[in-house]
Amino acid sequence: MGPIEQLMMRLIAFVVCGKPISPVPAQLTDDQLTDLFRLAKAHDLAHLTAQAVLDLSLTENAVWIGKCQQQIFSAVHRYEKIRYELQRIEALLADAQISYIPLKGAVIRAAYPAPWMRTSCDIDILIHDTDLAKATALLQNTLAYEKKTQGSHDVGLFSKSGVHLELHYSLLESNIVEKAEQVLTDVWDFALLTDTPYQMAFREEMFNYYHIAHMAKHFQNGGCGVRPFLDLWLLEHRIPHDEEKRNALLRAGGLIRFADAAKKLADLWFGADVEKPTELTQWMQDYILSGGVYGTVENSVMVWQVKKGGKLRYALSRIWLPYESLKFYYPSLGKHKWLLPFYEVRRWFRLLFCGGVKRSVRELQANQNVTEARSAQTKRMLTELALSECEETKSKNP
Repeated sequence: MGPIEQLMMRLIAFVVCGKPISPVPAQLTDDQLTDLFRLAKAHDLAHLTAQAVLDLSLTENAVWIGKCQQQIFSAVHRYEKIRYELQRIEALLADAQISYIPLKGAVIRAAYPAPWMRTSCDIDILIHDTDLAKATALLQNTLAYEKKTQGSHDVGLFSKSGVHLELHYSLLESNIVEKAEQVLTDVWDFALLTDTPYQMAFREEMFNYYHIAHMAKHFQNGGCGVRPFLDLWLLEHRIPHDEEKRNALLRAGGLIRFADAAKKLADLWFGADVEKPTELTQWMQDYILSGGVYGTVENSVMVWQVKKGGKLRYALSRIWLPYESLKFYYPSLGKHKWLLPFYEVRRWFRLLFCGGVKRSVRELQANQNVTEARSAQTKRMLTELALSECEETKSKNP
């Protein structure tokens, strides 16, 4: 990590985790502040960095103080908009006697010193698939939500104020982390009643498992940003839990090695200076910091090139998307596999006429630019994390 990355982690650990900073850094120059906030914004952590800069008086420049205050105000405003919409949605579902489980940021922000500190881009709620049509119609007709998308596991809706709601009816989001998805098949068995009518919550070990499985999915698809590691540190150090129950689920989903490495990296960034970097955490750190909240196309290509077994196999897989992946984009394909060629062609047209050409070209260029050294390092990282095998290996070991 460079000095700016180190500084960002120290500031976040100070303001969120309560880790003292000693010695307090000297006042920051304009160039340092510019670099710091460029990095923090890429990981949606600028508001936390801003709070630390103000708390520690790291600048006396009125312009930068104003920018810090604006970052905090923006985060508070985002939180209040989401909180308001979440309250409306929960009241609607309760009135309709629809059981639901809040997911992700709506839950984890309770572990932060203040709820606005845990920003999120949307609201995630899980309902039973049998309630999907009813809940979607109520959201549209009663709360004026506009339905934008429907996939294999959720419906995407937007409020008049622009808040995005992902109404999940399954947590089986993709086939990226194959064994891990099996544990998420019967998640309602891990749901508990709360004091709020019709609101349910995951047992702690399942909430932790889902968080790590979601991290692993995004990690393999190009990167997940720094924030999930901060969440993980809080889940580990601020939430009472049964380690044996957590590990049992993680082993069942094949995620125990990824979880252990992710916790070590989180402690390296935000912990008490007892965790020392290893070759694996260094690889993970470089991989995460090279992208932002959603990672990079280049990272994604490196991972999938390894998983597919080389540049040619990767390129072919992007032209002819495998059935197991394509059915998540087109749910009806799950019941009618014979339609696979039709949906392949439909996907090509979508890429050509719906803005996917640039990304596809960039993917293929990145595929050609991956060096043997980077490919070998990525393969070793995935192997040590036990995230997935190369498809060629799987075909030999069915």
